[in-house]
Amino acid sequence: MPQHVLALPRHHLDRGLHLRLPVRSHPVSNPSHHTAAHPEHTQGSAHNSRHFWIGSILAIVLTAVPFWLVMTGVLRDMQTTAILIFALALIQIVVHVVFFLHLDTRSEGGWTLLAFLFTAVIVVLTIGGSIWVMYHLNANMMPMPADGVAQMHDMSGNH
Repeated sequence: MPQHVLALPRHHLDRGLHLRLPVRSHPVSNPSHHTAAHPEHTQGSAHNSRHFWIGSILAIVLTAVPFWLVMTGVLRDMQTTAILIFALALIQIVVHVVFFLHLDTRSEGGWTLLAFLFTAVIVVLTIGGSIWVMYHLNANMMPMPADGVAQMHDMSGNH
């Protein structure tokens, strides 16, 4: 009966076990296939590391600035603070997409970027449409006076 070695107590995936695993020529684990399909990864680790650090620093700053704005109350106007936080959130989305998800026009012929933009448009339309419908339902509802509730109860037969 086969045993799951990694499920036993005190067993860990270490270098010795990794070296004993069979070598497969699966395209995902084949480094020559990976670099041929994605030539931007062959530019060197210095570029990738710099790209990562720039994205990390931008993400930290774009998180710290809204926190600072709210906690210190530098801007007295709440609406200006909210708009600024929303703008910084949109910029942070772009930073994450570019620096960490690596979505640009070069990856996979631009299809990943196109799919992302399509998804973003659908999400914006869905959320915007929902907010629009809820706002107009609230604005167009006829207000009911306080004695109107009592009349509704009387008409339904509840006493």
